[in-house]
Amino acid sequence: MKNILYLTCSPRGAESWSRRIGDDLVARLGGAVLTRNLADDPPPWIDAGFSAAILAPVTEAVPPALAVSEALIREMEAADALVIATPMNNFGVPAPLKAWIDQIVRVNRTFRSTPEGKIGLLQDRPAYLVVASGGWFTGPSPIGTPAQPDFLTGYVRVVLETIGIRSLSVITLEGVTRGADMAAKAVEKARAEMDRLLPP
Repeated sequence: MKNILYLTCSPRGAESWSRRIGDDLVARLGGAVLTRNLADDPPPWIDAGFSAAILAPVTEAVPPALAVSEALIREMEAADALVIATPMNNFGVPAPLKAWIDQIVRVNRTFRSTPEGKIGLLQDRPAYLVVASGGWFTGPSPIGTPAQPDFLTGYVRVVLETIGIRSLSVITLEGVTRGADMAAKAVEKARAEMDRLLPP
């Protein structure tokens, strides 16, 4: 049976566009699902204790300051697939998703630094990123407005590659706040991309 780690990041719950497509994607994948609602239950911010612990000599015992980080990393290690459903906030990742990233990208645990660069220590697995945005970021809007900056998809790709996960597919929903017709077109396009990635 496939184990899926499903991260949702929108505070809008069932009304979230990214969550709707993310739910469908997880159902399409099939298997046992562990859902983490980062909006309702965000990981703790990095603090001084965490910073000191990751720079301390590595031991078999996990320091208390890294207990949450270790639990989140083990969830990743147990997953055969990762699904992240998130809005784009101000061109980038929402704060709860950034908090999760800061907990799992850990030197000498999920990556190591070498003279050639960072090397991921986790096994690769399929990962899917569902991104919903009120504007357009993959190209101009339907009326020709220039594409807005996108500091989310490239960042998440680099973060996952840093820890060893290179098989990332991205599904986008753009213009979801620009009226019912635009939202419907965004959903139709996202579902078509999902069908391409995971044929029914």
